[in-house]
Amino acid sequence: MDTRAVPQEGNATLDGHSKAVYARDEAGRIVAVPCSGWQAEEIVTLQAVDLFRGRAEAARRRARAGQASPLEYWMYARRMDLATFSQSCGVWQWRIRRHFDARRFARLGDALRARYAEALGISAEQLGSVP
Repeated sequence: MDTRAVPQEGNATLDGHSKAVYARDEAGRIVAVPCSGWQAEEIVTLQAVDLFRGRAEAARRRARAGQASPLEYWMYARRMDLATFSQSCGVWQWRIRRHFDARRFARLGDALRARYAEALGISAEQLGSVP
């Protein structure tokens, strides 16, 4: 992409900020160019945010009904999928899936709860409840 072709349509999800996009300048070098985003990017980002909101709400209902643990809710509320959360906390995906079960989650040790809470950016006490 040429530096003059970098989209500057604006993107509400960037909240007025810009980001770096790499493009070729007149001399043919690859350089970082500020970009305020474009409409297609905004649409896709908003769709992803809506998807996570929906998953978080469904997980919240399951957790309140005792069918799931609060861990699943917090993962989606923080806009993480299972793979991202697994990488963030350094726990295998299959173990995290097991901890989505309310009974297994209730038996978790303090160290693993603290690890999950740190990856989610919340306190260990918050992790044990659903808002």
